[in-house]
Amino acid sequence: MAQADEVFIGSLDQGTTSTRFIIYDRSARQVGSHQVEFTQFYPEAGWVEHDPMEILESARVCMAKAVEKATADGHNVDSGLKAIGLTNQRETTLVWSKSTGRPLYNAIVWMDVRTSSICRKLEKELPGGRTHFVETCGLPISTYFSAVKYLWLIENVDAVKDAVKKGDALFGTIDTWLVWNLTGGVDGGLHVTDVSNASRTMLMNLKTLDWDKPTLETLGIPVEILPKIVSNSEVIGKITTGWPIAGIPISGCLGDQHAAMVGQACRKGEAKSTYGTGAFILINTGEEIINSKYGLLSTLAFKLGPSSPANYALEGSIAIAGAAVQWLRDSLGVIDSASEIETLASKVDSTGGVYFVPAFNGLFAPWWRDDARGVCIGITRFTTKAHIARAVLESMCFQVKDVLDSMHKDAGEKGAVINEDGEFLLRVDGGATVNNLLMQIQADLLGSSVVRPADIETTALGAAYAAGLAVGVWTEDDIFVPGEKGKSVTVFKPQLEEESRKRKVDSWLKAVSRTFDLADLSL
Repeated sequence: MAQADEVFIGSLDQGTTSTRFIIYDRSARQVGSHQVEFTQFYPEAGWVEHDPMEILESARVCMAKAVEKATADGHNVDSGLKAIGLTNQRETTLVWSKSTGRPLYNAIVWMDVRTSSICRKLEKELPGGRTHFVETCGLPISTYFSAVKYLWLIENVDAVKDAVKKGDALFGTIDTWLVWNLTGGVDGGLHVTDVSNASRTMLMNLKTLDWDKPTLETLGIPVEILPKIVSNSEVIGKITTGWPIAGIPISGCLGDQHAAMVGQACRKGEAKSTYGTGAFILINTGEEIINSKYGLLSTLAFKLGPSSPANYALEGSIAIAGAAVQWLRDSLGVIDSASEIETLASKVDSTGGVYFVPAFNGLFAPWWRDDARGVCIGITRFTTKAHIARAVLESMCFQVKDVLDSMHKDAGEKGAVINEDGEFLLRVDGGATVNNLLMQIQADLLGSSVVRPADIETTALGAAYAAGLAVGVWTEDDIFVPGEKGKSVTVFKPQLEEESRKRKVDSWLKAVSRTFDLADLSL
């Protein structure tokens, strides 16, 4: 038994605003973790960038500190760590030099909208407009995805253009950047991505799970700069010297939302919503690709091994969720810490007729309006900061409801999993789910129960599961065991009357319509 206790799997979770490294034991309990926030750059309105070198340093610090903490608590991580998994913010794009290892520009973050003019141009030029690539990659033309970010880089950054011409450029999302550096960088680093991250570039064929040649030709993207695509659970390579855990295999890699699906053990027909900087709702559609008629994305759920079948998903992505709380804290000073919003919003029992739509960088699913901008309407002399705080929480829940309504329309005939009471359950995870008021509002607006696991960091857990699966620490039966793996869950049941829910939803939709076509407001 002592030997079993000395088996550990690490998880490097590289998110939009922070990086963390978590070490799990064989029972999937956390034995050590460390988290570091890093700089957000906003060079112009609607632009968001990260420094790739700062991201690497944050990963290095988190690994070292987590190992230090676990060791201090008596865990023999040095001999017991079997592998690590990676999970990352998706779509965020960078190009770097193969010969120097240096980024040729900052990473352009997933929510950045500088590519809107490129998107408009493509929509006008290509048959089918915005939906031109949907049949192959499942994604509409949008500022969200990596391909258009690359097109901006090649058009606007001379260093990128020159490196591509010379054959010295490597393209990647953050997982690719991390793996390349962790496995040696300029001294033979592996240039790979996984199927889930590749499915978010707008360049991967969902059926073949390989780069789509006609798409590359249409966009003028050379295949030589692209990484090799691997599954989510296989030994990719070993961590090189100079890193805190040198010699350990990297055996799992998934985009953050796909990792959360594994962490939540979402089988076919089951859905989860992750509340972080944005909010992301996915429902597993099994081995079938469902093309959405209601504004959702068709994407990969996960492929847990080179010879395992791919599971697909419908996804609704919401750009601004927890980021709206950060905005209240950092830009307006309404609260001093994110955790204060629950207390402040609880001072009132309604928003007093205030509706807040956080379309800071446009709206993603199911609207897909990059011309939208944020609005706060219904303000009167009666309005206090407590009403606005509550409206911010409600905005997150309304957006999730919009996506789930679309999801039920698309996947309805295939059937979403319901419980013995005939009710659809939404599994939730992510940092914001510690807010009980937020979870209750979510249940009220959905009219169905919301289930929160004991461990809300299911993104990191999913990456650990994928890594452990590849090296024999866990089996798929261990991961996808029915129920909640013996852990306690908290269930939030709806308490709002149906008539009140309908009135609130109608008001919300009215507020959303007011956000459209505001991107050109004069400065």
